[in-house]
Amino acid sequence: MTLFALAVSPVLCTLGAVQILGLVAAGVARLAEGTRHERTCQWLCLVALAVIGSLCGFALQLGPDSGAVSAVTLALMIMIAVVDFRSGG
Repeated sequence: MTLFALAVSPVLCTLGAVQILGLVAAGVARLAEGTRHERTCQWLCLVALAVIGSLCGFALQLGPDSGAVSAVTLALMIMIAVVDFRSGG
């Protein structure tokens, strides 16, 4: 019987959790457009963008793969917040 054990660093788990929260913040800001919570959600998204941007620099210390994943998360957050697929003006 073979036991496959994964050694997962708490730092990498925290990194992943913060990235997921950042993506959720961007999505919530997008969904809150036109509601009374729009301004609060936009501030939350702005703070999340700043945190993920800072995390990109920190993640480079963990290796280039961690830095690349953080940069992709940052790019996805920006795309979620900016891109508008609605047709018509």
